[in-house]
Amino acid sequence: MSSFFGNFKIFEIGKLYNYLFAQPDMEFGKIKNWNVDIEKEITNGWEKSEIFRFGGKTKKIYSIDTPPPYVNAPVHIGQSVTYCYMDFFARYKRMKGFSVVFPLGLDRNGLPIEIGAEKKFGVSPFKVSRGEFLKYCERLLNETSVETMSSFSKLGISFTSYRQGNHIGAVYMTDSPDYRKLTQATFIELYKKGLIYEDTRINNWDSALQTTVADSEIDYLDLESNFNYVKWKVKETGEGIVIGTTRPELICTCSMVIFNPDDKRYGHLEGKTAITPLFGKEVPIKAHSLAQADKGTGLAMMCSAGDLSDIQFFRDMKIKPTIAINADGRMNEHAGFLKGLKVKEARQKIIEELKGKNFLQKQEKIMHRTPISERSKAEIEFIEMPEFYLKQLEFKNDVKKMSKKIKFFPEESRKILIDWIDSVSIDWPISRRRFYATEIPLWHSESSGEKIVAVPPAGKYYQPWKESVPENAEVWKSGKHTGKKSKDFKKLKWTGETRVLDTWMDSSISELFILKYKTDDDFFKKAYPAALRPQGKEIVRTWLYYTILRGYLETKKPCFKDVWINQHILDSQGRKMSKSLGNVVDPQKLLSQYGAEAIRLWAATEGDLSKQDLSCSEEKIRGELKTINKIINVSKFVFLFEKPNSRPKLAELDKLFIDYIEDLTEFSDSCYGSYDFYRPATKLRNFLWDVFASNYIEMIKSRAYNENKKFTREESDSAKYALHFLLERFLTLIYPIVPQLSSVIAKEAKIDLLKSEFPKSNKGKSDLSLMEELMNFNSAVWKEKKEKGISLRNEISGIEIPKKLKKFEKDLTATHNLV
Repeated sequence: MSSFFGNFKIFEIGKLYNYLFAQPDMEFGKIKNWNVDIEKEITNGWEKSEIFRFGGKTKKIYSIDTPPPYVNAPVHIGQSVTYCYMDFFARYKRMKGFSVVFPLGLDRNGLPIEIGAEKKFGVSPFKVSRGEFLKYCERLLNETSVETMSSFSKLGISFTSYRQGNHIGAVYMTDSPDYRKLTQATFIELYKKGLIYEDTRINNWDSALQTTVADSEIDYLDLESNFNYVKWKVKETGEGIVIGTTRPELICTCSMVIFNPDDKRYGHLEGKTAITPLFGKEVPIKAHSLAQADKGTGLAMMCSAGDLSDIQFFRDMKIKPTIAINADGRMNEHAGFLKGLKVKEARQKIIEELKGKNFLQKQEKIMHRTPISERSKAEIEFIEMPEFYLKQLEFKNDVKKMSKKIKFFPEESRKILIDWIDSVSIDWPISRRRFYATEIPLWHSESSGEKIVAVPPAGKYYQPWKESVPENAEVWKSGKHTGKKSKDFKKLKWTGETRVLDTWMDSSISELFILKYKTDDDFFKKAYPAALRPQGKEIVRTWLYYTILRGYLETKKPCFKDVWINQHILDSQGRKMSKSLGNVVDPQKLLSQYGAEAIRLWAATEGDLSKQDLSCSEEKIRGELKTINKIINVSKFVFLFEKPNSRPKLAELDKLFIDYIEDLTEFSDSCYGSYDFYRPATKLRNFLWDVFASNYIEMIKSRAYNENKKFTREESDSAKYALHFLLERFLTLIYPIVPQLSSVIAKEAKIDLLKSEFPKSNKGKSDLSLMEELMNFNSAVWKEKKEKGISLRNEISGIEIPKKLKKFEKDLTATHNLV
């Protein structure tokens, strides 16, 4: 990777422009149609020159905490579009005078990387050594990271830098020693503050990936299941009772049978004892509000870790759970005759036994809401084992307070975060039993029969699974510092921690990392909080929530000023894209056929991505290529006329159209400032096609050419001045959206849009309602000529110019050849 980044030559600014524009094939006048080769010249130049490098610490700082894409798979259309939006934001803010920190981050940690390596190289981390497996992961990453960066470069994304390094805005990778060092440093400090602790609890367990997962990493599916009505006995009376369950394999772990206190059918059972079928275990029967009278028979068996309600019940009732499922997803000794079977096998086996011994009354097919792993799609089991936890329950109100200090775009997306915070019911399990991720920086031993932990000093990247304990590590016992170092326990055998951190522990410090937390205190103090977090709505409960939590724990401040939440990119029929449906849109194909500018313009004009899903249509993207070429053709027409050296006295028509684009300037500035590029983009597109090309240019052609000298030189110069003014302002306003095209054309007018400020609106006094009157009048005349078979150039009589438009009479008469 270092050779890829290190070999780029830094261009001087002057040489860059020669590179971009002085070559014959880059001369604007010779461009007939926009194409991918033109874009390649431009984007290669931008990438190599580092022209968007951070502008300095003395200016206002605007930072974008970009969502680092996983590099184990090609950049998909959703990432392509959302990064285009982020680039809109970055380019606009540069025009507003900010030094922009807009880094490219590459997420190279965690399960997606491991799964990718397993599939590509046919290896399993459980069958080869840890070191060997990590090398396979690194091989995969080295093959895919460059491809990811290339995709963003082709899209014209103006990252602060396309190189790795320690400079502000440099490309960063979440598996780099520097990044993992910061993750570990925050872990160490949180551990010392008592905010991270280890405990043995029942956790969500992904038996396919063999690791604990957090609640935020679980999805729910409605899956078909059997609701089994099982016969039990009451010990004291011999009475038969029936209990419905979808998990009969967990009867062996049942610790109580409950009924709702308001259910009069079972009041007589209070305090009695139920005997479990097949296992003969005696369990108490009690009234409890968790039981639902209208579900099944109204009786419920409370099993250890059958679902989340079971877990909460055992905690509330202070009952010690009996766990019958091992980490490998097989039943253990507590399951008796089911031992060794996988969960589904055990379920089938016990149903056969219940039927054979007449314990099964009946079965009903139901749709059961089932928790599944977001990553592996395996059904979640609940396993008791030791894990590390980060305290979050006691900070829920603090996180809410921090979120209230952050602006949300759109505002309604804030509710997604608040709802998630309200649902958090346990501390965050942050340890994982996997491999390619940031290691937990601890070592373990025993002293006088008590467990002790060695905590190293922050500031170095540690790999305890293969490194010896540092001599200066602090020794902790029962969550307290003993005042001693590991070197004071030389005779003890220290074992390095083998678990790793949840990748959200890395991702949730991204804004801290890009703003140089713990490496450049002066810059961090000036730049924090980050200006913007742009991200998808589906990871509000993970990335956004965890970042606000971690930012608060580190700084006691909100970590962002603004949060922009985007919706999804769907296929042309409004369906979610998937390989099984065969409807996945490949952005590489679109780039090779239509180029980045068409994709970017489509993305801006298709809809407001923060408020609605966008349907990706190749036909519409192809259509925007026509708009790109329309801009070129209009520009070529304007450049036929030399721009006057000074502003002449403007004709009334020219004043009106200039005032119109001044008004559009104010509107665009206001919208851009609140991350709304959809409404300005559609207005700018309409301005190009309907206002500028179809009306204004047609109305001033005669005056600009002035071949028959019907107009004075001043009137003709007014038209030429207005043509250039309207084009230049249009290019400036649309630059954040189509930067390659607009900057190439603007260069012809000796304007450097890469350095230009956003124009301030100088609104005039024109009655802008006359714009519509004018265009309606033009349309009516053209329609009448067509209906009468009169050429547009030929005379037409009997047309009366409305009183409101009399001030434009000379231009209208010339335009339509009115007699």
